[in-house]
Amino acid sequence: MWRLFITLLLAVGAHGCGEPTYAPLGRVVNGQDAVPYSWPWQVSLQYESNGEFHHTCGGTLIAPNWVMTAGHCISLSRRYKVVLGEYDRSNAEGSEQHIPVNSGDIFVHPGWNSNCVSCGDDIALLKLSRDAVLNDKVQLGCLPPQGELLPNDYPCFISGWGRLYTGGPLPPKLQQALLPAVDHAHCTQPTWWGATVKETMVCAGGDTRAGCNGDSGGPLNCQAADGRWYVHGVTSFVSSWGCNTLRKPTVFTRVSAFNSWMEETISNN
Repeated sequence: MWRLFITLLLAVGAHGCGEPTYAPLGRVVNGQDAVPYSWPWQVSLQYESNGEFHHTCGGTLIAPNWVMTAGHCISLSRRYKVVLGEYDRSNAEGSEQHIPVNSGDIFVHPGWNSNCVSCGDDIALLKLSRDAVLNDKVQLGCLPPQGELLPNDYPCFISGWGRLYTGGPLPPKLQQALLPAVDHAHCTQPTWWGATVKETMVCAGGDTRAGCNGDSGGPLNCQAADGRWYVHGVTSFVSSWGCNTLRKPTVFTRVSAFNSWMEETISNN
């Protein structure tokens, strides 16, 4: 655990976290093009098929050689890489860093059950085969303190290259959408998600803006009073009725419920 703290302190001391050089403005579903490189901890997780890599999920760079994503994004039979410094996936912009992930360096939470997404523990860590080079377009995301909860209607942004609408295309440019947090008391009401949502999850949205397929594993970005952006959620699931179903907000793995597991995983590997 202490090795993790030292690693993160060194990284934060040298480069900071949660303070993008290019300030985000305030399409995931009904979203908008993000300002280029304004979410510099956002990664594109890609898998290999027939010699080519394809975007499958998002992720968050939390240390120079560690990425946080969703458990359901991972199939241990696939070969993965992460792309950092990405904005427009249709162009090679020169800022991208392509870093492979070795198969033995993928750590899915032991509680994750692929047959029960709503059971929770939908989180995974990827140890990169080499350190990312931190610069103005590749930076670390901040993690919230253990147990921290967002108040109802707290403004957060989802970001990712997920489908623009249910069954729609994947956008080339990184999208963002304002998703206000929905606290546990509201999200678990019978006309919302009910008992499907657990205390280790966080809800956000619930109107016309939402995450969608391809956003999975990516961050829910929330700005704190200190001005930094903290990643409070890992995009997990949406309603089977459609990505932006009313009163079915996007559900995220609550990062602050898994600090101890991440600390232990990183310190042991």
